[in-house]
Amino acid sequence: GARVRVQKFGTFLSSMIMPNIGAFIAWGLLTALFLWSDDPGGGQGPFANEHINAVLNPTVTYLLPILIAYTGGKLIHDVRGGVVGAVATMGVIIATSSPVFIGDNPGSPMFLGAMIMGPLSAWVVKKFDQIMEGHIKPGFEMLVNNFSSGIIGAALAIASMFWLAPIMHLLMNAAGVAVQWLIDLRLLPLASILIEPAKVLFLNNAINHGILTPLGTDQALQQGKSILFLLESNPGPGLGVLLAYIIFGRGSARASAPAAALIHALGGIHEIYFPYVLMKPQLLLATIFGGMSGVFVELLFDAGLRSPAAPGSLIFLYVNAPPNA
Repeated sequence: GARVRVQKFGTFLSSMIMPNIGAFIAWGLLTALFLWSDDPGGGQGPFANEHINAVLNPTVTYLLPILIAYTGGKLIHDVRGGVVGAVATMGVIIATSSPVFIGDNPGSPMFLGAMIMGPLSAWVVKKFDQIMEGHIKPGFEMLVNNFSSGIIGAALAIASMFWLAPIMHLLMNAAGVAVQWLIDLRLLPLASILIEPAKVLFLNNAINHGILTPLGTDQALQQGKSILFLLESNPGPGLGVLLAYIIFGRGSARASAPAAALIHALGGIHEIYFPYVLMKPQLLLATIFGGMSGVFVELLFDAGLRSPAAPGSLIFLYVNAPPNA
């Protein structure tokens, strides 16, 4: 029973993302090819372009989470649920990315908030429609439906902004504190127990840029390199999952896995493999053990990077490796 429920939950989560996998691949291609940075230590695509680069951040901050929220809402209550879910999700996106809320702290695209608010908002609208069924006078259906969608969407956007967003920040901070604790105890391989599940829940940017990058930067200034830059950015665990789908998968997941593997490994877009893990939650163990073995090998060979690998592709890992590596 518990296994079936977990499987159904994972399938539902992946059902919000898989229909939008093309959008993830489009963003991944744009990032891999045209990423531009004015920071000398930042990543650059082979055709780096400042103008095309301008579309990357809005895409991952707004477009992708809203697509996920719309899809999740539609699964619960058709198009009406999808629209309200998308509107409500804007609140949590702004509250987790806008300087008005987070100050100078690094923001994180709120995919997890979208996966919560999309279905939840649609469920609220569905219950409202059930209550109002048979109580609307003929001819006023469209008026009531449109105004109720607007009112409910606006109210839930405010609620997600001030109620859900603090919970998301609490989760991110708790994950960061736990990772920091393992680092302090010099138990780096065990950090994968926290990092890999957090990544699949789209908290990867929060952990990487909020915790690992500042610590790794200090270490790199002292030692010339830091292994902390490899804890989250290593594409190995995700690539292993995608290769497994290519060899043993079925249906659309197997068909889309080769393109996802290319974008993930060379483009460094880790978000591309998260839906494949959510479809089969037991694969989370594979990513954890894959991450742990990778960190162990890195410790064994004293590996490290000179600067953060952003994005975390095989190409940027090689570029950011010390000359003597």
